[in-house]
Amino acid sequence: MKAKERGGIKVRDIMVEDVAYVSVPGTREEFMEICRERCISGVPIVKEGKVVGVVTRQDLLRKPDEAQIALLMSRDPITISPEATIAEATRTILSRKIRRLPVVEGDKLVGIITVADIVREIAKMDYKEPIGGYIGDKTIATWDEMPLSVVGRIMELAEVKAVPVLNLELELVGLVTDRDLINAMVIEDGMEHSNISLGSDGDEWTWEGMRDTLRLYYNISKIRLPDKLVGDVMIKEVVTATRNSEVGECARKMSENRFDQLPVTSARGKLTGMLLDRDLLRVFR
Repeated sequence: MKAKERGGIKVRDIMVEDVAYVSVPGTREEFMEICRERCISGVPIVKEGKVVGVVTRQDLLRKPDEAQIALLMSRDPITISPEATIAEATRTILSRKIRRLPVVEGDKLVGIITVADIVREIAKMDYKEPIGGYIGDKTIATWDEMPLSVVGRIMELAEVKAVPVLNLELELVGLVTDRDLINAMVIEDGMEHSNISLGSDGDEWTWEGMRDTLRLYYNISKIRLPDKLVGDVMIKEVVTATRNSEVGECARKMSENRFDQLPVTSARGKLTGMLLDRDLLRVFR
């Protein structure tokens, strides 16, 4: 089946119906547990049966001090009908720079369609075109001796889910993903305090102009990246592609191994770029 024909397939035919979600009120720990159990990177947030937001692993990295789902999530999520086509879903995902679309009928959540679901359809096409034209023009790489916290910040600023790892000889020695960062994170509990003044210096009820202060203590929970190097947590057995690799072949590698990306190397094994799963969606444009 050609790209145009497969692009006409309905969302309802490839969407995931058993949707993992978190209800409001919910916690960061609930979300992290679902991600670990289902090997996913984001879920819809539901309140009283209605989709009110989406939360992803990147949200945890952006807001490490926040534990409440309502404050972590992106509100007013973009949704799609089960009767829409794959091509329509693809256009929405690419134009909005998102990875998942909750599928709703009325206000009811009936499924979800993700980049991975669409890549799985591309893998069925046996598309022979080389991936050279699908590779982005910017690649962020890191050094295997770089502290994990620095890499996390670089990935956040660059808005990428994964970065290839190089050694001092500029050889590709690994790959680190946002999943690896989340798995390495530690949760720290502590105490914070807040001072509430009960008077001002000119208040006649304040004895000798001193402030009476009520100190409130409350529990906090923060997540942080441990004092480790990228080389300690990176994926060392990296599956790669070359610029002449076929779109269908790369889609199959991604789908079968649940990869979001493939480092692209030269004939000599040097890193030349990154092929992202979302880049392959352009076959439907």
